[in-house]
Formats: sequence, C-alpha cells, structure tokens
Amino acid sequence: MLTGQNIRLGRILKNTWQVDIIMVVTCTVVYLMHDNLIKYHIEVPVIVPTLLGTAIAFFIGFNNNQAYDRWWEARKVWGALVNDSRSWARSVINYVPAPEMEEMKKQMVYRHIAFLYALKSALRKTEDSSYPKYLTEDDIKEIGRQSNKHNAILNLQSKYLHQLREAGAIDGFRFMQMDALLVKFSDEMGMSERIKNTVFPTTYSYLTKLFIWLFVVAVSLVTAQTLGVWSIFASWLLGFVFVSTQINGMSLVNPFENTAVSIPLNQITRTIEINLLEMLNEQAIPEPVKPINNEYVL
Repeated sequence: MLTGQNIRLGRILKNTWQVDIIMVVTCTVVYLMHDNLIKYHIEVPVIVPTLLGTAIAFFIGFNNNQAYDRWWEARKVWGALVNDSRSWARSVINYVPAPEMEEMKKQMVYRHIAFLYALKSALRKTEDSSYPKYLTEDDIKEIGRQSNKHNAILNLQSKYLHQLREAGAIDGFRFMQMDALLVKFSDEMGMSERIKNTVFPTTYSYLTKLFIWLFVVAVSLVTAQTLGVWSIFASWLLGFVFVSTQINGMSLVNPFENTAVSIPLNQITRTIEINLLEMLNEQAIPEPVKPINNEYVL
C-alpha cells in the first residue's frame, strides 16, 4: 500500500512505458498515413474522438469504481481481522483462569498467529515459513493432511476450545462468545478467498483498452489536420491520460497481490503478531514492518 501523499512521475512511467512506446509508434504511423494518403481523400470530423472520449470516460469510471470497491472490501475484512484477533487473545487469556491451562492458552494464541500467516500465504500464493514456528509438531502433522492450511488451523482451534469447555475451564456463555469469534474468523477467511478467486469481468477491461486505442487513432487523424507533426505528441498525451488512469484502476483489482498498491498483508499480520505476543508478555517481539523507500509497505 502506498504511504506517501505524492507519487513520483517515474513510478507512473514505470507502469506505462511499454504502452507509451506503442502509442508513440501508432501515432507516428497514423500521422504518416494521414499526411501521405488519407488527407487527399477524407477529412475526419472532430465529433469522432469526442464521442469516443466520452464513452471511454464512462468505461474507465465504472472499472475504477468496481476495482476500488474490491480493494476497500478487502481492507475492511483485514481490518476486522485485526480487531477480532485482539478480542480472541484477550478472551483466551482472561476467560481461562485455570493455572494448569496456561500452556494450552499460549498455544491457542500462537495457533491464531499461525492462522493469519497461513491465510496470507494462501492469498498471495507464496510459501511462508512464519506460521509453522507457532505450531506444535502434532498440529503440523494434522494440518499437513489438508490442502487448506488456514481452515485446518481454525478446525484445531475449535477442537481445543471444546476441550476447554468439557474440562470446565470456561462456562457456557464464554464458550459461545469465543466460538462466535471462530465463526467470524471463518467468515473473514471466506470473504478474503471470495475476493481472491472472483475474476474481474474481462469484457470491461478489454473494451476499455480497445476504445482507448480507437480514440488515440481518431485523435491522431483529427489533430494531424491542424497540428501537423505535433499531432504525434498531442495524441500520445491524451492517450497517456486515459491509459494511466485505466492502469491505476486495474492495479486495485487484485488487492491481495504482493504489489505496492495492494493491501499491506505483511504489515497487518506483523501488527497482530506483535499485539498478541505482547498480550502474552513474551520477550521476543519482532520489529514492525517498515515502508520500502518511505514510499509503500507490503
């Protein structure tokens, strides 16, 4: 996630330079065709790029709104995970007063940290060695038999919560409260998986790109009639505005990717990890995740 108020022009050009080169080449070809052939036969009316520009504005606006909605929903889900994780640790620590249950309480908090790292790893489709260190050997063997690691960890949490209830370590009311938190974790996990696995309609993105290229060609033909060779620069500049806006919106479509504009899962999971370990009075507390180049955080 970007942390600065301003974005360097170099970052924008880094994302668009390939398209920019193709646009300049396209504008140059269109100008040469107009100068040597088309101007002797037809004159392209200004209304053509005007109508195309209006249609593109609608498409880009719709795409960007939908992309931001996906990004914001993902951020709200992980914001809820932060709050619920603290509630879970607080409930485990304070609702189970029995001294003989201290080790189990610690493992239940540890197991939740493992759940978060396993979920983050699945959403980003990366290998994460962080979560096994918070699990016992028996837990690792149990989870290893299932493909959905984070769901398997939640199942273990439910199993140990029932053991606490059967041992009389917590009463029925507290058991229901803690079980409700496990249900919330399952809901938040499912919402994250839904956002991750739901493909953004490709027709919207495809048509927007197609209309942008038609717009660039139309603008080149119209401006070549009055600006001459400068129509190449003018057409590229107008196309750059649409292309950069469209790329900016589409960068938010997959909010769990490991990119500068995605949800900072590394920072969020590390924050929860620090909070929960401090609640356990642990001594070995990891450092918070710091922004990269004071520009963005992953």
